[in-house]
Amino acid sequence: MSKKQPNILLIAIDSLRRDHMSCYGYPCLTTPFIDEFAENATLFEETISAHIPTTSAYASMLTGRDCFGTEVVALRHQGPLTKKVRTLPEILRRRGYKSLCVGFTGNPSARGFDKYLDYDEVWGSWEERPLRKAERLNDVAIPALEQLSKGKDPWFVMLRHMDPHAPYLPPAPYDGMFFQGDPCDPRNKSMDPVRKFKPFRDFLLSWMPPGVTDKEHPIAQYDGAVAYMDACIQNIFTKLESLGILDDTIVVLNGDHGETLYDHECWFDHHGLYDPTLVVPLIIRYPSRLPAGLRVGGLNQHKDLVPTLLDLAGISSRSDFDGQSLMKLVNLERACLDSEIYITECTWMRKHGWRTPEWKLIEALEPDIHFKPKVELYNLVQDPAEDHNVAKQNPEIVRTLTKRMNAFIARREKETGIKNPMLTQGDWHGQKGVGAFKTSRQAYNTLHIGSAAQAKTLQEKSRKK
Repeated sequence: MSKKQPNILLIAIDSLRRDHMSCYGYPCLTTPFIDEFAENATLFEETISAHIPTTSAYASMLTGRDCFGTEVVALRHQGPLTKKVRTLPEILRRRGYKSLCVGFTGNPSARGFDKYLDYDEVWGSWEERPLRKAERLNDVAIPALEQLSKGKDPWFVMLRHMDPHAPYLPPAPYDGMFFQGDPCDPRNKSMDPVRKFKPFRDFLLSWMPPGVTDKEHPIAQYDGAVAYMDACIQNIFTKLESLGILDDTIVVLNGDHGETLYDHECWFDHHGLYDPTLVVPLIIRYPSRLPAGLRVGGLNQHKDLVPTLLDLAGISSRSDFDGQSLMKLVNLERACLDSEIYITECTWMRKHGWRTPEWKLIEALEPDIHFKPKVELYNLVQDPAEDHNVAKQNPEIVRTLTKRMNAFIARREKETGIKNPMLTQGDWHGQKGVGAFKTSRQAYNTLHIGSAAQAKTLQEKSRKK
């Protein structure tokens, strides 16, 4: 028997590139089960993670607000999530929902869940391979789903998958599924720039094969981690089917942000306001409201997820949202929800910008670790890979986009009564007392990720603040 309110399962995947999923056109079969899931669901082709990286992305994903509404833009956000907003679990609690968060304990954007569970093997070195992240998540999540489903109350569960997040160390056979050859071929020099990049090299080399020379090996390992996770996600669906609740559950698969593999010198990480990081997968299954096999174009953002889920569940809310229900796209009422998008990043660089279907403007708010120019402009139609910065050749377009971006910022500052949070970050990089970097050389010499164990410690420290 169907419940009065549907369950909601949010499969939230860290660092998943949309263009490395076979259901989004990737030539390698990385997501066979998710492909099947998409055939029975509605797939959104142009979802933007406007506020990079994890903490700010989830803040929007779980509140329906943009960065002015959440006041969160930085990975290492200082303090709790503002009390001005309510999170999805807080909204749903008033409608009788139980809620559970798996794998995101301590992050300020994860406020409001009834219960938090975590799992191991998220970090590790080459010597500690393989990492069975998705299996460990299932070990925790599946019994919890069984227990929740025994009750009479509807539930909201968020599962935070970490397999596509570095280190990419999937188990066999996935570790060899997409690479043939010698990862340490001395004739291959493609990893030389990575080895020379001081801020990241120690961390990256700690989980790659000793002596690795071929960039295609870690990229193949990334694909293997995605394929491994895909197989484990199937087990979650098998459990929902065995419990007889799959069709009574709104199932969402969404990425917090993408990943820069060998793109734009942002080696095997998720910073940079380029599309490999910004454009994320979004697939929603709910047979009573959403068509199977539908592919929806039109720009939308993380801030649209909460209004969409409440719409699908038939729940009204007194909360204010900056986003809109994606059903407007599904029902062909709108061609897109936002034709122009304010984008921000506060990870290893502090930048903001303006993205339209044709153009992307990126403006550095301080010098970055990659010695990139202060202003970048890309024609996304003629140069979708964003290989050619045409800012100098198009000063009028730069001025026009900057004017539009600044007008948006001024409007949102007036509406929210706060200064743009991108301008109030202080020691956003975690280096106490340093403040904004004065030069790229200072940034390069200051920021450093050590071993995988040190990276884990950095993340744990950021969650305790």
